[in-house]
Amino acid sequence: MKEHRLNEKQLTAYAGHLRAEERSAATMEKYMRDVRGFAGWLKGASVTKEAAAGWKNALLDQGLAPATVNAKLSAVNGLFRFLGWEECRVKFLKVQRRTFRDASRDLAQREYVQLMDTARRRGLEWLALVMETLCGAGIRVSEVKYITVEAAKAGQTNVALKGKIRTIILPGKLARKLLKFAKKQKNSSGEIFCAEDGRGLTRFQIWRAMKSLCTEAGVIPSKVFPHNLRHLFAITFYQATRDIVKLADVLGHSSINTTRIYLMTTGSEHARQMDRLGLVC
Repeated sequence: MKEHRLNEKQLTAYAGHLRAEERSAATMEKYMRDVRGFAGWLKGASVTKEAAAGWKNALLDQGLAPATVNAKLSAVNGLFRFLGWEECRVKFLKVQRRTFRDASRDLAQREYVQLMDTARRRGLEWLALVMETLCGAGIRVSEVKYITVEAAKAGQTNVALKGKIRTIILPGKLARKLLKFAKKQKNSSGEIFCAEDGRGLTRFQIWRAMKSLCTEAGVIPSKVFPHNLRHLFAITFYQATRDIVKLADVLGHSSINTTRIYLMTTGSEHARQMDRLGLVC
């Protein structure tokens, strides 16, 4: 069997492949971080199926969740497929589908309000409005760049992501707030949320700013991250409409199965539902 060894040229080529496939910037960043992590773990050793399986076991020994391990394996298996090293690919961990979500990551609406109130008390109007935009429109943090002055005036914006184009509707009250903020910033066109250097806010800048609110807001840090605001939108939208098909369209999901993940109840809610069955005397 031909010996396989990873080098920087191959990793750079893989990054170009992901870019050509129009993967999102966040996905590319994660995949490359994972394959470089694998390469670092190898310490120059040759790549074999046994080596990849050893890395999988090492990840488990670190106490990583099975879903996290599988996500890392997906990145490395993708690299092997790109390089034509199919014989090196390893099997994913078998994980039974959960019927409830982790309560430690379940952000309640009152906690969302506490975070926004804290941001405003600190004079971080931009952060409060970013959170309100993520939650009020149900958008991904990577889609914040599409929130422009022109979009706020039109009440909607087109988002191109993952090879699809969808229209995001901005609630009237939110659009007015965005325009008022833009006017205050003397911004007449383009992206509304920008850093001090004039460039659009990054995912990390938003994440870090949200995390800084946790202690003062009295919200557990594990609940505070941008994507959780999209989850809160999904849960609230479904409770109001009971229309999962419409919700899938709004969120831009190709499969309703993805949308169902957003709507899982917490473990405590699941337990209460089981108790109501009355099957334990």
